[in-house]
Amino acid sequence: MADKDDTFLKELCEYHISGQLRVAPEHVSDAVLTRMGKPENAVYERFLKRYQRINSKVGKEQFVVPYLMSSHPGSTLKEAVELAEYLRDLGYMPEQVQDFYPTPSTISTCMYYTGYDPRTMEPVYVPKNPHEKAMQRALIQYRNPDNYDLVKEALIKADRRDLIGYDAKCLIHPRKEKWMEHSGKKASHKEKTVKRSNNGTRSGKQSERNGQRKSNVDRNRSGGQKRSGRNSRRK
Repeated sequence: MADKDDTFLKELCEYHISGQLRVAPEHVSDAVLTRMGKPENAVYERFLKRYQRINSKVGKEQFVVPYLMSSHPGSTLKEAVELAEYLRDLGYMPEQVQDFYPTPSTISTCMYYTGYDPRTMEPVYVPKNPHEKAMQRALIQYRNPDNYDLVKEALIKADRRDLIGYDAKCLIHPRKEKWMEHSGKKASHKEKTVKRSNNGTRSGKQSERNGQRKSNVDRNRSGGQKRSGRNSRRK
């Protein structure tokens, strides 16, 4: 971006990109970008505008695919939610996400193990808990149904319940709690049991009535046979 001449970028867009250009902003929060040693997010935004302008000039419709990272030193749930909101506004969900992994001889790894930025000796928050790292990663892919529980937990812990709802700005919709679903299943099972028992009671009563009718018929028949026997003797 320091080069104001568009010659290189024009050459790149016109002859060396097949529809998508992969770039690595890695994050959008300035607090995290500072720890990464990268310029502020406004620089990346200016690059996107310049890239779009040059593509329009050469008559091409080409896109940028950002490479993003979760759980880098300096990233709390607040910054992770900020990144998720950026992706929401962009209308993009990455298929792959790089979770920070410490590698030798890097400043980021030094921060990871010491909890300090060696350039300033300021304390740095480092997400090390596997569950929190999973939440930060899930926020980047918040549209994936498999990540729903992790995303919801992260939003609640970050005090961002405003992003759970049906508004266009919300990341996820409310979903019935598991205990409610379980109790609902119990209730429906109970209702079915009651219906079966009622049906059983009704059929039992019906059988009892049928039995009484049959016994009455048998009695009448036997009574008739006795009377006919007496009459025949008299004759």
